[in-house]
Amino acid sequence: MKNHSIILIFAAMLATALASCKKSFLDEKPYSSYTPLTLTDSLGLEASAIGLYNLETGILTYSSAQGWPSVWQVGTDVANATAQQQGIEVPYYNYSQLTSTDGAASYIWGKYYALINNANIIIDNTENPSTTKIGALGKKQVEAEAKFFRAYAYNNLATLFGGVPLITHALSAPKTDFTRASLNDVNAQIVSDLTYASANLYELNAGNAKTNAQGKPVSRANKYMAMQLLAEVYLRMGKNDLAEQQAQAVINSGKFSLVKARYGVRASGAGDYYSDMFVYGNQRRSQGNTEAIWVLEQENAAVVVGGNVDNAQQRRVWGAAYYAIPGMLPCDSLGGRGIARLRLSNWVLYGLYPAGDMRNSQYSIKRQYYYNDPAFPALLGKPVPFAGADTAFRICPSTLKWGAFDPNDTFGYAMIKDFGMMRLGETYLLLAEAQVKQGKTTDAAAAINALRTRANAPRVTPDQMTLNFVLDERARELIGEENRRMTLMRTGTLVDRALRLNSNDAVHPTTGLAAKNMLLPIPLTEIQLNKDGKIDQNSGY
Repeated sequence: MKNHSIILIFAAMLATALASCKKSFLDEKPYSSYTPLTLTDSLGLEASAIGLYNLETGILTYSSAQGWPSVWQVGTDVANATAQQQGIEVPYYNYSQLTSTDGAASYIWGKYYALINNANIIIDNTENPSTTKIGALGKKQVEAEAKFFRAYAYNNLATLFGGVPLITHALSAPKTDFTRASLNDVNAQIVSDLTYASANLYELNAGNAKTNAQGKPVSRANKYMAMQLLAEVYLRMGKNDLAEQQAQAVINSGKFSLVKARYGVRASGAGDYYSDMFVYGNQRRSQGNTEAIWVLEQENAAVVVGGNVDNAQQRRVWGAAYYAIPGMLPCDSLGGRGIARLRLSNWVLYGLYPAGDMRNSQYSIKRQYYYNDPAFPALLGKPVPFAGADTAFRICPSTLKWGAFDPNDTFGYAMIKDFGMMRLGETYLLLAEAQVKQGKTTDAAAAINALRTRANAPRVTPDQMTLNFVLDERARELIGEENRRMTLMRTGTLVDRALRLNSNDAVHPTTGLAAKNMLLPIPLTEIQLNKDGKIDQNSGY
């Protein structure tokens, strides 16, 4: 597979002539870095499709800038940066520093266009009549898989940047004359791809079978992933009735159910059934998670070669840095070793959850710490006092969703948990959002109450149903899971909610946030290298 950014300066053309050689098999035929792969059989197409998962996992596990996961949470309504900030996240709470040279915006732009180009290689080959060493059904399924990923990448780009260059075939030569397609055209392509994907992707067996109806591992793309993404896309487009249809179809499919009983590796231990979903060894459909729609599976690289693309930083970003307090040792019940590069906002910690809400239990959000190091017998078992900077990152309340402890790696540089990309809890929230936007407040309350009843939280009434309430409920249900920045950008609420709910943090307050930040800046390098065309910058940058 070849990774291409949207614009490359050079095509590494190598022309080496071996005129003195008379053997034809010694004649070299060099290819440029643009030459697309020719995939002629099922093995090549399958390997290339798996490469799409590798690319997406690489985006999520990026570790060269360890504050990468913070970019998508700080400066919103749910989180703030701490004294442990790494750097890449700074422009995402101090918005005056968010410019067209921003590293995070440039990275995500390039990576999603790499994903698009690799998907295009597969699509071009499946649509080529000369590709005959794979059956018609297999060809449709792998094409559907590639179209799902292309739609996924374009949806993220559209949410973050608006209208972007639309590329539907693999690049085969240097190109420096791109233009931005209209958002309507980008949306139309996304809907077309997802419609095809939902019709042709793999079906799922009922229950927690390890394979789908076609015998493929359940970690591969399935039709319900496409339907859930299509619901989100329709919401962003304002087609709320169509979004409702897609979310209802997933819920009514009979393939998934809300987790309402203890299960898995800690079923008989401390915890509750909500927190069970996020325990290492419980996240996959095959492990009993009946809510799992899309899980990007990871393996411990020390055990499975290539099991993890990079060194994921999610646990270190989200988890408290309690290890730095004398008398404290990293352990599994505390989520392993964190650094707390972000801290949950005061709104989340003190204003979000109603009394008794299971999603706020000690097994999901750790709020009190106790000394656990036997080397400090006088302290052992006593509560760690809250004092000074400790409350900001050392023993700050934190979600345990990314918590995991590997006794073979107590330092805990990399996070080895799976990435839960889509689950049924979010489907109900997408449904409620679609219904609220249509004025169906009774139906929306029913959708929200499905989650609140499961969480032992007070039920809500139709008159409480607003978009802001749905977004509050998303935070209760999906804190630490969803890309909160993209949710607020998609719903047009980033400025209001960040300033109203989270602008008074004492360490790193949200400042400089303005309407222009509803979109990210187009990377300046992309504009400059596009010498034969014009890519307009987003307004205000």
